[in-house]
Amino acid sequence: MSHKITFTPLSYTGWGALDHLTDEVKKTNASNILIVTDPFLVDLGIADKIEAPLKEQGWKTSIYTEVVPEPPLAVGEKLVAYTKEHQFDLVIGLGGGSALDLAKLAAVLAAHEGQAADYLNLTGTREISNKGIPKILIPTTSGTGSEVTDIAVLSLETTKDVVTHNFLLADVAIVDPALTVSLPPKVTAATGIDALTHAIESYVSVNASPVTDALALQAIRLISGSIRTAVNEGDHKQARSDMSYGSYLAGLAFFNAGVAGVHALAYPLGGQFHISHGESNAVLLPYVMGYIRSSCEKRMKDILEALGVSSTQLSQEEASYKCVEELQRLVADVNIPLNLQGFGIAQEALDHLTDDAIKQQRILARSPMPLERDDIFSIYESAFHGEIKEK
Repeated sequence: MSHKITFTPLSYTGWGALDHLTDEVKKTNASNILIVTDPFLVDLGIADKIEAPLKEQGWKTSIYTEVVPEPPLAVGEKLVAYTKEHQFDLVIGLGGGSALDLAKLAAVLAAHEGQAADYLNLTGTREISNKGIPKILIPTTSGTGSEVTDIAVLSLETTKDVVTHNFLLADVAIVDPALTVSLPPKVTAATGIDALTHAIESYVSVNASPVTDALALQAIRLISGSIRTAVNEGDHKQARSDMSYGSYLAGLAFFNAGVAGVHALAYPLGGQFHISHGESNAVLLPYVMGYIRSSCEKRMKDILEALGVSSTQLSQEEASYKCVEELQRLVADVNIPLNLQGFGIAQEALDHLTDDAIKQQRILARSPMPLERDDIFSIYESAFHGEIKEK
């Protein structure tokens, strides 16, 4: 069986990677640069670290800060229109997943007719046919992996959809852990568990390969070994570096192997209750993995080892149960609620959540255990009560 493996054309990773930015901008021959970033990164002075050296070299720059978490479709539409209107010839995305996703969207759809809605995966009627303008993506969180994927996620009324095409891949990704040091503990935790979820779901995906397995397991080792320290000691250089590399590897793994049930169920939590994507994944991770446990016992034993827990004395079945316990412990240790009630969600909401989650067939198709509507409802129910249930 063969596997298609796709990577971003060029990445710089590690402490000080940002030093490569101006050289890469020169290669694009750009003159009018759009920087899409989170408003608080302007306040923190991080956006200036990107813009100042560009201005010194004589480039014209504009900073666009109308970025919000879990960006609604209307936010994407507005940015695409702005990018077309001002005829930018390079887009730099700086920030968390929302800023990076919007930057990708703007760079590609600026060269297309119609609206962003026309290109949505579930309901769009147009095809992406043009690479658009160059884009450089610079994450400031260790979580989404957006800098190495070809997906832009947008929130709809009660759920989410994506614009996806290889043309959305960054031309250059710059992953510098120094940019993550000022990240607050809560965001460090949520984005970190998001990255861990990418790695775990990639490893159990029906599309997993030896290449993605290697990426995923190393990502799990790095993230699980450093996330508690990164949350509690934000300026810990080694922990921030490990989180950054772990997130990057997890992004490469899930871009090629795909995510599944956790993400499919997380999207409606973000869409309906505006819970951050990382927290949505975190609260669901133990319950989805507990539910599908019997379909991937051997792989869950491998995950347990990568989480730093010896499984030599355990059978595959015992290790898979232990793995679910360990995931619950990790989520609790970084202070994320362990059930849906902790986010103020009422039991009456579970049906509506299930209705939206079952629509995510593109993602659900990768689960090692097929998940039908009844399965999805059962998982939400177990996440509501805080009790692991299995098929």
